[in-house]
Amino acid sequence: MPVGIFRVCLVVLTAIVNHPLIFPRENGTVPENTEEIIQKMKEREETLRLEQLRLEQEIAEQEAIQKALEKSAEVVKESKEEKVRWDMWTALSMVIFLLIELWRQDFQEGIWQDTGGEEDDMAVLGKAFKGVAFPDKAVLASFYEKRILGTTGDMARMREMVEGFADDLLEALRSVCNRDADMEVEDCMGVGSMYENWRVRKPFVCDLIVPFAPPEPYCFRSQTWCSGDSFPPDEQGYGTIKVCRADEDVTGCICDKTKLGEDMLCLLHSQANTTRPSSEMEDLLCFKNTQYLDADQVMKWFQIAVTKAWNRISHKYEFDLSFSLLDSPGALKIKFRSGKSIAFNLTPVVQYENSDVYFISHFPRSSLAADLPSSTHWFLTFAVYERRFIQLVSKTLPANACHVSCLQILSFLHGKQCSLTGPSGLTNYHLKTVMLHLLQARPSQDWAPEKLEARLQDMLKFLEKCLHEKKLYHFFIGNGKVPAELGFPIIFQRAEPFNLFRPFVLHRDVYRKTVDTFHEMLRNMTALINEYTVHIPLAQTNGIHKESF
Repeated sequence: MPVGIFRVCLVVLTAIVNHPLIFPRENGTVPENTEEIIQKMKEREETLRLEQLRLEQEIAEQEAIQKALEKSAEVVKESKEEKVRWDMWTALSMVIFLLIELWRQDFQEGIWQDTGGEEDDMAVLGKAFKGVAFPDKAVLASFYEKRILGTTGDMARMREMVEGFADDLLEALRSVCNRDADMEVEDCMGVGSMYENWRVRKPFVCDLIVPFAPPEPYCFRSQTWCSGDSFPPDEQGYGTIKVCRADEDVTGCICDKTKLGEDMLCLLHSQANTTRPSSEMEDLLCFKNTQYLDADQVMKWFQIAVTKAWNRISHKYEFDLSFSLLDSPGALKIKFRSGKSIAFNLTPVVQYENSDVYFISHFPRSSLAADLPSSTHWFLTFAVYERRFIQLVSKTLPANACHVSCLQILSFLHGKQCSLTGPSGLTNYHLKTVMLHLLQARPSQDWAPEKLEARLQDMLKFLEKCLHEKKLYHFFIGNGKVPAELGFPIIFQRAEPFNLFRPFVLHRDVYRKTVDTFHEMLRNMTALINEYTVHIPLAQTNGIHKESF
């Protein structure tokens, strides 16, 4: 019995335990949960795949960036290497260019003045001379005697009269100026063709230069294009003039070159010396707010001073004095009651250091010349040394040497031709420069009076050569063979040669006009000379002959 009850209880307990409502089986919802899990797993798998793709894309982008950086680094490295190679080639090219340029300058220095020594060098020129009828010695001598010699006496009388009046005028100018505030004017000097005795064209004009200096305690300190500082090519031949106190060391102190600040003072210079009112510098004829001498201010001051001086002495003279050119400070004209007039130039200049080179405020300009860089740039004139050189060389030449005669004839022919066809780029200064070169190049005996014809041909050939090459070097600048007796400043002898024909390169129309005028002068030379030549007997008329240069 008990066993039976136990069995019944065991069956009932088993039934209760296995009943699904009381103890549900864990795997009873497996089918439904499995599908949901599978769906979630797929979604998760898709998410992981997308994440993987994103990561792969980022990695690929980073790799591409890295490769680009590496490539750019390689390019930079290659460019640096190429730049180094290019810099090396550039430096090498510059060295070669400088060597060539130095060789060219040395070559030019050796031959630029050697113009008349070799007839073979001249023979390759002269295309314009072929077939030109050239006057012989008799015709040239007759022309020179009739047309040119007669003017010598007139020039001497005019020089004497002008110099005497100029001295009187300058003395009156000093008396009307304030010695404590105005510029100090020195004695005048005669320069140019009138004082070198080769002027042939009328009207005769005397050129006088008047050095002036600032009042105490000021002084002039000049700076030229060849003094070491950089000047552009178009400023070659110019310089600047600084007005300084005599006790001021412009080279030893930097207070004038740098701004020290409001709370700093220069221990060498007091504030009174370093700070100058603008009006004070303008009273010293400086450009506004600078210490540089202004050529325009000098022109105004000089014209006013000359006018005051003339008003003081005009009662002593029986003529009138007036300015003949508005753009030239000292272009004066004396007008007599008879109607005759005499023109002369009285031009203010500043001495360069202790030499006879002068800064000139206004210089006669030709069609070649460009405008001044500014009114603080002054042109340098070597007219005093040119006159001394001619005088020095003339002492070594034969009696009645033909150098001046050649220049006079050439100047006359060129002036006549310009009066017929209009002005050209050539000036009388260019013609004088040609003569100076030939004077230095040829031996003294070659300038005997009987060799006038040959030397005139040399001058024409040399001038043609210079026009063809567009090169005519200034006689003094860069010329290391200047006689030591002249005391010429060494700084200009060591400077680079100054090409007077450089503007021809820039002004091709003026160059073409100049060349055409020169060729026309050659063709008309015989006619121009015969116009002023007295009758020569038939036995001597064979003088007009053909010359093949």
